[in-house]
Amino acid sequence: MQALDIDVIALTEILVPHGHRVKFGTIDVPGIHYNLSGVGRISINSGPAIPLSPHLLIIVPPNTPFMIEVDGGSGPPKLISKDCWTHQEGILRVAAPNERPEIVQVCGFFNASFGQSVRLFGELREPVIEQFEPADKIDLKLREAMDELLQQEVGVGAMTASLLKQIVVSLVRRSLRSSQRWTERFSILADRQVTRAFADMVARPGAAHSVQSLAHSAGLSRSAFMARFSAIFGQSPMAILRDLRMRQAAVDLTTTTMPIDVVALNAGYESRSSFVRAFRKAYKRDPSDYRRTAGERNARQDV
Repeated sequence: MQALDIDVIALTEILVPHGHRVKFGTIDVPGIHYNLSGVGRISINSGPAIPLSPHLLIIVPPNTPFMIEVDGGSGPPKLISKDCWTHQEGILRVAAPNERPEIVQVCGFFNASFGQSVRLFGELREPVIEQFEPADKIDLKLREAMDELLQQEVGVGAMTASLLKQIVVSLVRRSLRSSQRWTERFSILADRQVTRAFADMVARPGAAHSVQSLAHSAGLSRSAFMARFSAIFGQSPMAILRDLRMRQAAVDLTTTTMPIDVVALNAGYESRSSFVRAFRKAYKRDPSDYRRTAGERNARQDV
Protein backbone atom coordinates (compact mmCIF):
# COMPACT_ATOMS: atom_id res chain seq x y z
CA MET A 1 0.00 0.00 0.00
CA GLN A 2 3.02 2.33 -0.24
CA ALA A 3 1.64 3.56 -3.56
CA LEU A 4 -1.58 4.79 -1.90
CA ASP A 5 -1.56 8.58 -1.87
CA ILE A 6 -3.96 10.63 0.27
CA ASP A 7 -4.58 14.36 -0.08
CA VAL A 8 -6.65 15.70 2.84
CA ILE A 9 -8.83 18.64 1.80
CA ALA A 10 -10.68 19.30 5.06
CA LEU A 11 -11.93 17.74 8.28
CA THR A 12 -15.40 18.43 9.64
CA GLU A 13 -17.12 17.70 12.94
CA ILE A 14 -20.91 17.40 12.72
CA LEU A 15 -23.01 17.50 15.91
CA VAL A 16 -26.76 17.19 15.45
CA PRO A 17 -29.12 17.41 18.47
CA HIS A 18 -32.57 15.85 18.74
CA GLY A 19 -35.06 17.59 16.48
CA HIS A 20 -32.43 19.07 14.14
CA ARG A 21 -30.98 18.51 10.70
CA VAL A 22 -27.99 19.71 8.68
CA LYS A 23 -27.64 19.97 4.91
CA PHE A 24 -24.49 20.01 2.80
CA GLY A 25 -24.32 20.99 -0.86
CA THR A 26 -21.99 19.55 -3.45
CA ILE A 27 -18.28 19.15 -2.66
CA ASP A 28 -16.01 18.16 -5.53
CA VAL A 29 -14.13 15.47 -3.57
CA PRO A 30 -15.33 12.31 -1.80
CA GLY A 31 -15.96 12.42 1.94
CA ILE A 32 -15.49 9.78 4.65
CA HIS A 33 -18.22 10.10 7.28
CA TYR A 34 -17.72 8.16 10.49
CA ASN A 35 -20.54 8.13 13.03
CA LEU A 36 -18.88 8.25 16.45
CA SER A 37 -22.08 8.07 18.48
CA GLY A 38 -25.84 8.51 18.36
CA VAL A 39 -28.61 7.41 16.04
CA GLY A 40 -30.33 9.27 13.24
CA ARG A 41 -30.41 9.08 9.48
CA ILE A 42 -28.60 10.40 6.42
CA SER A 43 -30.08 11.02 2.99
CA ILE A 44 -27.60 11.18 0.11
CA ASN A 45 -28.56 12.98 -3.09
CA SER A 46 -32.23 13.01 -1.97
CA GLY A 47 -32.19 9.22 -1.87
CA PRO A 48 -33.80 6.97 0.74
CA ALA A 49 -32.80 7.55 4.36
CA ILE A 50 -29.89 5.44 5.65
CA PRO A 51 -30.01 4.72 9.41
CA LEU A 52 -27.02 6.07 11.31
CA SER A 53 -25.57 4.14 14.23
CA PRO A 54 -22.23 4.17 16.08
CA HIS A 55 -19.17 3.12 14.04
CA LEU A 56 -20.97 3.26 10.70
CA LEU A 57 -18.66 4.53 7.95
CA ILE A 58 -20.06 6.08 4.79
CA ILE A 59 -18.15 7.44 1.81
CA VAL A 60 -20.20 10.06 -0.01
CA PRO A 61 -19.31 10.37 -3.72
CA PRO A 62 -17.92 13.67 -5.07
CA ASN A 63 -20.40 16.40 -6.00
CA THR A 64 -23.20 14.73 -4.06
CA PRO A 65 -25.37 16.66 -1.55
CA PHE A 66 -26.47 15.00 1.68
CA MET A 67 -28.60 15.69 4.75
CA ILE A 68 -28.40 14.34 8.32
CA GLU A 69 -31.48 14.35 10.56
CA VAL A 70 -32.32 13.40 14.14
CA ASP A 71 -35.94 13.09 15.24
CA GLY A 72 -37.30 14.70 18.37
CA GLY A 73 -39.35 17.65 19.47
CA SER A 74 -42.50 18.85 17.77
CA GLY A 75 -42.76 19.35 14.04
CA PRO A 76 -40.11 18.66 11.42
CA PRO A 77 -36.41 18.84 12.38
CA LYS A 78 -34.98 22.37 12.51
CA LEU A 79 -32.20 23.26 10.08
CA ILE A 80 -28.83 24.13 11.65
CA SER A 81 -28.08 27.29 9.68
CA LYS A 82 -24.64 28.15 8.34
CA ASP A 83 -24.48 30.94 10.90
CA CYS A 84 -23.76 28.16 13.39
CA TRP A 85 -20.87 26.72 11.39
CA THR A 86 -17.46 27.65 12.81
CA HIS A 87 -13.88 27.20 11.58
CA GLN A 88 -10.85 26.54 13.74
CA GLU A 89 -7.38 25.70 12.38
CA GLY A 90 -8.68 23.94 9.29
CA ILE A 91 -11.57 22.15 11.00
CA LEU A 92 -15.20 23.00 10.25
CA ARG A 93 -17.57 22.48 13.19
CA VAL A 94 -21.30 22.23 12.53
CA ALA A 95 -23.42 22.38 15.71
CA ALA A 96 -26.54 23.94 17.20
CA PRO A 97 -25.60 26.39 19.99
CA ASN A 98 -26.40 25.33 23.56
CA GLU A 99 -27.81 21.98 22.43
CA ARG A 100 -26.56 18.54 23.44
CA PRO A 101 -25.77 16.54 20.28
CA GLU A 102 -27.27 13.15 19.58
CA ILE A 103 -25.29 12.47 16.40
CA VAL A 104 -21.53 13.04 16.67
CA GLN A 105 -19.83 12.51 13.33
CA VAL A 106 -16.33 13.19 12.01
CA CYS A 107 -15.90 13.69 8.27
CA GLY A 108 -12.75 13.82 6.18
CA PHE A 109 -12.91 15.24 2.65
CA PHE A 110 -10.05 13.85 0.60
CA ASN A 111 -8.61 12.57 -2.65
CA ALA A 112 -7.15 9.06 -2.75
CA SER A 113 -5.17 7.56 -5.59
CA PHE A 114 -3.19 4.38 -6.07
CA GLY A 115 0.14 5.06 -7.69
CA GLN A 116 -1.06 8.53 -8.77
CA SER A 117 -3.03 6.85 -11.55
CA VAL A 118 -6.06 5.10 -10.09
CA ARG A 119 -8.48 7.43 -8.29
CA LEU A 120 -10.05 5.12 -5.75
CA PHE A 121 -13.20 7.14 -5.09
CA GLY A 122 -13.11 9.89 -7.69
CA GLU A 123 -15.51 8.06 -10.00
CA LEU A 124 -17.75 6.70 -7.24
CA ARG A 125 -21.43 6.91 -8.19
CA GLU A 126 -23.09 5.47 -5.10
CA PRO A 127 -22.20 5.67 -1.40
CA VAL A 128 -19.95 3.14 0.29
CA ILE A 129 -21.50 1.91 3.55
CA GLU A 130 -19.56 -0.28 5.97
CA GLN A 131 -20.21 -1.12 9.62
CA PHE A 132 -17.04 -1.14 11.71
CA GLU A 133 -16.52 -2.05 15.37
CA PRO A 134 -14.87 -0.15 18.26
CA ALA A 135 -11.92 -2.55 18.02
CA ASP A 136 -11.15 -1.22 14.53
CA LYS A 137 -10.23 2.12 16.17
CA ILE A 138 -11.40 4.21 13.21
CA ASP A 139 -12.73 6.83 15.63
CA LEU A 140 -9.36 7.16 17.36
CA LYS A 141 -7.57 7.75 14.05
CA LEU A 142 -10.03 10.47 13.05
CA ARG A 143 -9.80 12.16 16.44
CA GLU A 144 -6.02 12.06 16.21
CA ALA A 145 -6.18 13.64 12.74
CA MET A 146 -8.34 16.45 14.12
CA ASP A 147 -5.95 16.97 17.04
CA GLU A 148 -3.07 17.24 14.57
CA LEU A 149 -4.84 20.02 12.71
CA LEU A 150 -5.68 21.87 15.91
CA GLN A 151 -2.11 21.73 17.21
CA GLN A 152 -0.64 22.90 13.88
CA GLU A 153 2.74 21.30 14.59
CA VAL A 154 5.47 20.83 11.97
CA GLY A 155 4.45 18.13 9.50
CA VAL A 156 0.74 18.42 10.27
CA GLY A 157 -0.23 17.78 6.65
CA ALA A 158 1.80 14.59 6.41
CA MET A 159 0.53 13.30 9.75
CA THR A 160 -3.11 14.01 8.92
CA ALA A 161 -2.77 12.32 5.53
CA SER A 162 -1.08 9.33 7.17
CA LEU A 163 -3.94 8.89 9.64
CA LEU A 164 -6.57 9.13 6.93
CA LYS A 165 -4.54 6.69 4.86
CA GLN A 166 -4.82 4.15 7.69
CA ILE A 167 -8.60 4.47 7.53
CA VAL A 168 -8.66 3.98 3.76
CA VAL A 169 -6.37 0.96 4.14
CA SER A 170 -8.82 -0.51 6.67
CA LEU A 171 -11.58 0.02 4.13
CA VAL A 172 -9.50 -1.53 1.34
CA ARG A 173 -8.86 -4.61 3.49
CA ARG A 174 -12.58 -4.85 4.17
CA SER A 175 -13.23 -4.63 0.42
CA LEU A 176 -11.24 -7.78 -0.28
CA ARG A 177 -13.79 -9.88 1.59
CA SER A 178 -16.90 -7.91 0.70
CA SER A 179 -19.32 -8.64 -2.13
CA GLN A 180 -20.55 -5.06 -2.51
CA ARG A 181 -20.26 -3.43 -5.95
CA TRP A 182 -18.00 -0.58 -4.88
CA THR A 183 -15.18 -3.04 -4.14
CA GLU A 184 -14.56 -3.43 -7.86
CA ARG A 185 -12.52 -0.24 -7.60
CA PHE A 186 -9.95 -2.19 -5.56
CA SER A 187 -9.75 -5.18 -7.88
CA ILE A 188 -6.07 -4.50 -8.49
CA LEU A 189 -5.32 -5.35 -4.87
CA ALA A 190 -6.85 -8.80 -5.28
CA ASP A 191 -4.69 -9.57 -8.34
CA ARG A 192 -1.29 -10.04 -6.75
CA GLN A 193 0.51 -10.69 -10.03
CA VAL A 194 -0.66 -7.49 -11.70
CA THR A 195 -0.09 -5.59 -8.43
CA ARG A 196 3.53 -6.77 -8.40
CA ALA A 197 4.16 -5.35 -11.86
CA PHE A 198 2.26 -2.14 -11.14
CA ALA A 199 4.21 -1.58 -7.92
CA ASP A 200 7.43 -1.85 -9.94
CA MET A 201 6.10 0.81 -12.34
CA VAL A 202 5.23 3.09 -9.43
CA ALA A 203 8.58 2.61 -7.69
CA ARG A 204 10.66 3.06 -10.87
CA PRO A 205 8.66 4.98 -13.47
CA GLY A 206 11.83 6.02 -15.30
CA ALA A 207 13.12 2.47 -15.77
CA ALA A 208 13.17 0.86 -19.20
CA HIS A 209 9.89 -0.98 -18.73
CA SER A 210 8.23 -2.84 -21.58
CA VAL A 211 5.10 -4.93 -21.75
CA GLN A 212 7.33 -8.01 -21.91
CA SER A 213 9.41 -7.04 -18.87
CA LEU A 214 6.30 -6.16 -16.85
CA ALA A 215 4.65 -9.45 -17.83
CA HIS A 216 7.80 -11.25 -16.66
CA SER A 217 7.65 -9.34 -13.36
CA ALA A 218 4.04 -10.44 -12.95
CA GLY A 219 4.87 -14.03 -13.83
CA LEU A 220 2.38 -14.00 -16.70
CA SER A 221 2.47 -14.41 -20.45
CA ARG A 222 2.43 -11.18 -22.44
CA SER A 223 -1.15 -11.69 -23.61
CA ALA A 224 -2.48 -12.68 -20.17
CA PHE A 225 -0.77 -9.70 -18.54
CA MET A 226 -2.13 -7.26 -21.12
CA ALA A 227 -5.65 -8.62 -20.73
CA ARG A 228 -5.68 -8.60 -16.92
CA PHE A 229 -3.94 -5.20 -16.62
CA SER A 230 -6.28 -3.54 -19.11
CA ALA A 231 -9.33 -5.09 -17.45
CA ILE A 232 -8.35 -3.55 -14.11
CA PHE A 233 -7.17 -0.12 -15.24
CA GLY A 234 -9.16 0.40 -18.40
CA GLN A 235 -5.90 1.40 -20.10
CA SER A 236 -2.81 -0.35 -21.43
CA PRO A 237 0.32 -0.73 -19.27
CA MET A 238 2.22 1.76 -21.45
CA ALA A 239 -0.54 4.37 -21.12
CA ILE A 240 -0.44 4.05 -17.33
CA LEU A 241 3.36 4.18 -17.42
CA ARG A 242 3.27 7.46 -19.36
CA ASP A 243 0.97 8.89 -16.68
CA LEU A 244 3.33 7.77 -13.92
CA ARG A 245 6.31 9.25 -15.73
CA MET A 246 4.57 12.59 -16.20
CA ARG A 247 3.62 12.69 -12.53
CA GLN A 248 7.24 11.93 -11.60
CA ALA A 249 8.41 14.75 -13.87
CA ALA A 250 5.87 17.17 -12.36
CA VAL A 251 7.13 16.34 -8.85
CA ASP A 252 10.77 16.84 -9.91
CA LEU A 253 9.96 20.16 -11.56
CA THR A 254 8.20 21.54 -8.49
CA THR A 255 10.43 20.14 -5.73
CA THR A 256 13.95 20.23 -7.22
CA THR A 257 16.19 22.51 -9.27
CA MET A 258 17.53 19.76 -11.52
CA PRO A 259 17.86 20.73 -15.20
CA ILE A 260 15.10 19.79 -17.63
CA ASP A 261 17.39 17.24 -19.31
CA VAL A 262 17.88 15.46 -15.97
CA VAL A 263 14.13 15.58 -15.23
CA ALA A 264 13.57 13.97 -18.63
CA LEU A 265 16.08 11.17 -17.94
CA ASN A 266 14.60 10.58 -14.50
CA ALA A 267 11.20 10.14 -16.15
CA GLY A 268 12.55 7.60 -18.63
CA TYR A 269 13.10 9.87 -21.66
CA GLU A 270 16.49 9.93 -23.38
CA SER A 271 15.41 12.75 -25.70
CA ARG A 272 14.55 16.16 -24.26
CA SER A 273 12.34 16.95 -27.25
CA SER A 274 10.23 13.79 -26.86
CA PHE A 275 9.91 14.49 -23.13
CA VAL A 276 8.76 18.08 -23.76
CA ARG A 277 6.17 16.87 -26.27
CA ALA A 278 4.83 14.27 -23.86
CA PHE A 279 4.76 16.74 -20.95
CA ARG A 280 3.03 19.39 -23.02
CA LYS A 281 0.39 16.86 -24.03
CA ALA A 282 -0.20 15.86 -20.39
CA TYR A 283 -0.13 19.31 -18.74
CA LYS A 284 -0.88 21.71 -21.63
CA ARG A 285 2.35 23.64 -21.03
CA ASP A 286 6.13 23.29 -21.37
CA PRO A 287 8.10 21.89 -18.39
CA SER A 288 9.91 25.20 -17.81
CA ASP A 289 6.62 27.11 -17.76
CA TYR A 290 5.10 24.51 -15.40
CA ARG A 291 8.05 24.93 -13.01
CA ARG A 292 7.85 28.73 -13.13
CA THR A 293 4.08 28.79 -12.52
CA ALA A 294 4.39 26.36 -9.61
CA GLY A 295 7.16 28.47 -8.08
CA GLU A 296 5.06 31.64 -8.32
CA ARG A 297 2.09 29.87 -6.73
CA ASN A 298 4.20 28.61 -3.84
CA ALA A 299 5.68 32.07 -3.32
CA ARG A 300 2.19 33.59 -3.04
CA GLN A 301 1.21 30.94 -0.48
CA ASP A 302 4.27 31.73 1.65
CA VAL A 303 3.40 35.44 1.84
